[in-house]
Amino acid sequence: MYSAFLLSLTRDSINAVIALNAAMVHHSGSIQSFKQQKGMHTSISEILKEKSLKPSRRSLPCLAQSQTHPINLNHFLSVPLSPEPKAEVEVLSQSISTSCSLLPPQTEEVIKDQYVEESEATTCETRADESFLLKKPSVTRARLEARTDSIQGKNRPESSGLFFRDGKKRIDYILVYKKSSPQVEKRCTFEKNLRAEGLMLEKEPSLTNNDIMFVKVHAPWDTLCKYAEQMNIRMPFRKKCYFTDWKSKTLGSRFHLRCRQIKSWLPRNPMKLDKEALPDLEETDCYTAPFSRARMHHFTINNRETFFSNSTRSRIVHHVLQRTKYEDGKSKMGINRLLGNNTYEAAFPPHEGGYKSRHPIKTHGAQNHRHLLYERWARWGMWYKYQPLDLIRRYFGEKIGLYFAWLGWYTGMLIPAALVGVFVFLYGLFTMDSSQVSKEICEANTTMCPMCEETCKAWRLSDSCVYAKVTYLFDNGGTVFFAIFMAIWATVFLEFWKRRRAELTYDWDLIDWEEEEEELRPQFEAKYSRMERVNPISGKPEPFQPFSDKLSRLMVSVSGIFLMISLVLTAVFAVVVFRLIAMEKFASINWDFVQNNFQFATSGTGVCINFMIIMSLNMVYEKVAYLLTNLEHPRTESEWENSFALKMFLFQFVNLNSSTFYIAFFLGRFAGRPGKYNKLFNRWRLEECHPSGCLIDLCLQMGVIMFFKQIWNNFMELGFPLLQNWWSRRKMKKGGGGGSSGGQNVENKAQLPQWDKDWNLQPMNAHGLVDEYLEMVLQFGFTTIFVAAFPLAPLLALLNNIIEIRLDAYKFVTQWRRPMPARATDIGIWHGILEGIGVLAVITNAFVIAITSDYIPRFVYAFKYGPCVDKGYHHEDECLRGYMNSSLSVFEMNSSETRFCRYRDYRAPPWSPVPYEFTLQFWHVLAARLAFIIVFEHLVFGIKSFIAYLIPDMPKDLCDRMRREKYLMQEMMYEAELEHLQKERKKNGRRYHHEWP
Repeated sequence: MYSAFLLSLTRDSINAVIALNAAMVHHSGSIQSFKQQKGMHTSISEILKEKSLKPSRRSLPCLAQSQTHPINLNHFLSVPLSPEPKAEVEVLSQSISTSCSLLPPQTEEVIKDQYVEESEATTCETRADESFLLKKPSVTRARLEARTDSIQGKNRPESSGLFFRDGKKRIDYILVYKKSSPQVEKRCTFEKNLRAEGLMLEKEPSLTNNDIMFVKVHAPWDTLCKYAEQMNIRMPFRKKCYFTDWKSKTLGSRFHLRCRQIKSWLPRNPMKLDKEALPDLEETDCYTAPFSRARMHHFTINNRETFFSNSTRSRIVHHVLQRTKYEDGKSKMGINRLLGNNTYEAAFPPHEGGYKSRHPIKTHGAQNHRHLLYERWARWGMWYKYQPLDLIRRYFGEKIGLYFAWLGWYTGMLIPAALVGVFVFLYGLFTMDSSQVSKEICEANTTMCPMCEETCKAWRLSDSCVYAKVTYLFDNGGTVFFAIFMAIWATVFLEFWKRRRAELTYDWDLIDWEEEEEELRPQFEAKYSRMERVNPISGKPEPFQPFSDKLSRLMVSVSGIFLMISLVLTAVFAVVVFRLIAMEKFASINWDFVQNNFQFATSGTGVCINFMIIMSLNMVYEKVAYLLTNLEHPRTESEWENSFALKMFLFQFVNLNSSTFYIAFFLGRFAGRPGKYNKLFNRWRLEECHPSGCLIDLCLQMGVIMFFKQIWNNFMELGFPLLQNWWSRRKMKKGGGGGSSGGQNVENKAQLPQWDKDWNLQPMNAHGLVDEYLEMVLQFGFTTIFVAAFPLAPLLALLNNIIEIRLDAYKFVTQWRRPMPARATDIGIWHGILEGIGVLAVITNAFVIAITSDYIPRFVYAFKYGPCVDKGYHHEDECLRGYMNSSLSVFEMNSSETRFCRYRDYRAPPWSPVPYEFTLQFWHVLAARLAFIIVFEHLVFGIKSFIAYLIPDMPKDLCDRMRREKYLMQEMMYEAELEHLQKERKKNGRRYHHEWP
């Protein structure tokens, strides 16, 4: 009886598939004649008319999304039935809860593990409450496939680490737990409910740790279709008719043909990847629509095993894992909660095999997408190539794909900024010897006042000749131009990124994607489980946080933020005190070299101490931000991530730039004058700028911090995971893998299955991509905010990002477990932060040029007090003759060595009626500085706004293409549905009518 029942079900399923394949055949002629009889237009049908051609390379992704592991659909469906009824009865009567836990006996240890799993499943079956389980039909297609596979025989091919033991069912997700974990009842109930949802589970012990057990999860075809429809996953259903091709037929086809011919004569771009050798990089060439089981005949289903890509399958399984209960209760569901209470140790989708091969990829091809990503993306030899964004998105998901797309776009946009910065630097380098100000300083015989009171002596202005020339490298006529250029560059970068993001969202089918209603965080539900309200979207009751409680927690969080910012300011004050003490100590050392360069030594040691404080406080800030964010109890994971990202940015931005702001705007501004110096605590004299200006101190601060911070970040991103994985491999070779009971000694890592290899890799950061974005956004701020003082900052950022892309790629492909492929349409809160940095950069650069540099004093002298006032402005060097003498004031020393000394300020001499008071030139310079700040800000903000207005967020060609494709999709859906219904009428023998049924 059981064999007849099983045979009938199998035949029905085969007949259904045959009918489905027959329904997919299209007859455009009947549809066209039908439309002509009804008086309809046939232009769309002519455009969409296709001939039966062999599948081209551009249509391969449409016909089969992945050909890495082809499986014949007919072989999958034609399962031979065993003629022995006893075996069928035994298989069909076997309990599901115990059968999934059984392992084939091989050794004594494996037999012992098998006995433990059987007893665990039996105990769990007695403990579990039947009310926890979801009500499902007794016989489903998933269970039928499992039973027919077991009937077929036990001599299946060995699994390669990507399939179940039968060699057919693909592993879509891996769950890891410890056998010694006390959460047996929750785990068993959770797994039973997963089977009730249609998933298939299979357990395997770890080969490196006897306490670790892996649960392999597979989603059958029916389960994938069910949840793909619920999640509105878009799938391909018809080959595209490109708008550009249609447009080229009507507008300037000869011109486009000429352009293609000229382009073919040009040498091939070495930065482009060879798409002919890598067909997996071809873009999907099909229209897509939300998947529907009722309209399955519309979709291009040539192979059920490859219709849903691996990342889509993992996303569907993750969706099921997040919504499956493990206890009775409204909030007792989700794999995240089970990971939080240590029921499971980890949950991750498996990598698609190894990333290395003995054979070259050019001759033997790629083994899998991971191997392809390593060879064409993560290797250091590919540093000059474009990134395969489509393949990254296909393997890691849209969220990670957008991060690498943004990082690549930012790196590419840094090229013109770096070139202009190098040009400004070279301009200063080539004109350094001819600079009038540098000549006057190097040739001066002026006695300068002592830099400190007790041990310092008067010195010659010509001693600072080197400082003056180095300062001119960064403070020359191109500084203002470069500051304006970088402000406009930041706007152009963000505006064109919007256009690039629009193109990516179109290519990746994210235009009409709406983010699913996120599940509540377990901490939020546990805190506010007693207070509920109806969700306006889902219409279901859910925990609710009162406004008063939310406001009070937000105020505490804001207070914590200000407390940490005050700690940063305290650290900066400590560095200032250190600089004052170090200045006196270096000036009193009996070494001429140190005494002559004690200011440089003070700045250098101060920067190094400041860098160590910055890196130490960053670790503290991360923990504080984590604590404050959890204190707020955000409702969802995205709200938690945005709140945490904003706190981390505020903390690290203030920590990184506070000392830079001090040097740029406060150093030397309140030092006083000779005879009346201001002192800190009436003990240490405040530090003053060098006679050549404070810009050299600002350049030193930015250069040291930017260089060492990039080295430290690269080490933490790659070096630290490498050390961790090396330690894991070392423990594996010793045997035991850290387990208490020991494990098998695995000499060759290639013998390990894929799930064991992935388990020994490092998990992705708990904060997701927050750390990756944070590093780049802070670098963007460092590159734009003080770029007027350090024009080489874009060049350093460009070199770092070229390395950063390959470091991140190598880390994602080889050192980390495969993250869950998540979807996203933009970079989230970081876009708003980047726009805020762009506004701050304009204001900061205006103040740096006006206050920190000597551009405004030189400008005022050239047009008001220089030799060109009456003759007119001719040449900068001629008009600046005598500028250095004009910018120095006189102080009466009454010393045995000299009577008068000079210092940098605009004050009256001691023999004037009002000695040491500010001169009229000081007020002219101050007014010019304020006027420059206002004019510069309004001019740059106006240009930024005008550019933002001129550049639309979405290209016009893309808008037209989207409108046309939407129109064509409606026509195709109409024709396909009409054709399907007409075939159904003919098949059922009904009379054919030329009308819409």
